[in-house]
This record gives sequence, C-alpha cells and structure tokens, in this order.
Amino acid sequence: MNILEIEILTSNFDETEYFYTKVLGLKTINKTQDIISLVAGKSTLTFRYSDRTSSTYHFAFNIPNNKLDEALIWLSKKAELIKNEEGTFITNFDSWNAKSLYFYDNNGNVLEFITRFDLNQISDQPFTSGSISAISEIGVVTDTPIAFAERMINEHELQYFAKGPKREDFAVLGDDNGLIIISSSNRDWYPTHHRAEKHPVKMKIDVGTVITEIFG
Repeated sequence: MNILEIEILTSNFDETEYFYTKVLGLKTINKTQDIISLVAGKSTLTFRYSDRTSSTYHFAFNIPNNKLDEALIWLSKKAELIKNEEGTFITNFDSWNAKSLYFYDNNGNVLEFITRFDLNQISDQPFTSGSISAISEIGVVTDTPIAFAERMINEHELQYFAKGPKREDFAVLGDDNGLIIISSSNRDWYPTHHRAEKHPVKMKIDVGTVITEIFG
C-alpha cells in the first residue's frame, strides 16, 4: 500500500507553513487561503486550516536504511526530538525489522522518521528532506479499532499488516510501504504521553491498481 496523500488540520497555518518549508525544507506544491500541500517524497502532505485549538496527529516518513543516524544529527538542529523509555532517541522495532526516531512539529504532532530494512533503501547522498521517500504511516483514532479496520478491509481492499499487531485497542493495516495505524483514544502515541485524539483525517492511498480516498 502506498500513501499518496494525507490531509490533516492545523490551527497555526502560518507557523505550520514555516516549519515544514523553512525548518524541514519541504517544497510547496499548492497553497490557498486555508490549504497548503507539500512534497514528501512520493507522497503529498496537506494541511487544512481549522480553528480547532488542538489537533494532535501522528504520522511518519520512510527514509533510507543507512541514514537514520545522519537524520538524527540533521534533525537535532531543527526540531524537538523525543526520547523513548530507554532515554535514547532511536528505537529498534525488532518485529517490524525497522528503526525510528521521533520529533514534534510546531503543532505538537508526533512525527517519525522510520527506516524499514525489508524495503532495502540505500542512499549515497547527504541526508536532507529530499531523502524522504514517502509518507510511511498515518494515525487514525477511533473508539473501535478492530471494527474500523474490518470496514477498511471490506471497503478498500486493505489487509492487516503481516507483522502486526492486532488488538482491541490497536491495529495496523497495509505493508512496509504504507501503514494506517489505528488506535483507540485511551492509548498514548509512542513514545510520548500524549493521548491519541480523534481528529479528521483524509487520505488517498494506492492499493495495487486501486486508488481510493478514506476519511478517518
């Protein structure tokens, strides 16, 4: 599954534009009075202005396998990094054959750079925002994660992530290229103590030859 685009809310439109274009260095491909769309590898990241005072999301970007340490150094000069429970910045996910680092954007969203070794992506270029290959994950919060997942499977030809997990409060759909992370609202977004919150999410995904839009 490939995530072609996600659209989420921001109540700080100008600050969001500054963070993603000037701090992270993403390129703008569309901007209106209340929408800004940015290039994130093969994906598009879109923010829509809303007067909601708090809309906290989790999403992730895939980066090359050999660039996580370099990304940590690059990012440490630009954003607030988030330590895991061991007090380090890089987390090893053995069951997913992946490693991640987490950071906040200007909205308090929990962002992630993740390298998935089963994708076997290597780069010989210095790490920049151009090293992002795609949006890798988008979090969706619901009171009934399994029921939501089953509906997505039935309506959009999705499947459970083969590496799991699948629990009543947490489920994952997709594959290493793109994942929908489905959480109940009584969980924290790892590795923070920020509760997952229900906020509107719009996404466009490619499942084989099927391109579809989902409203979470």
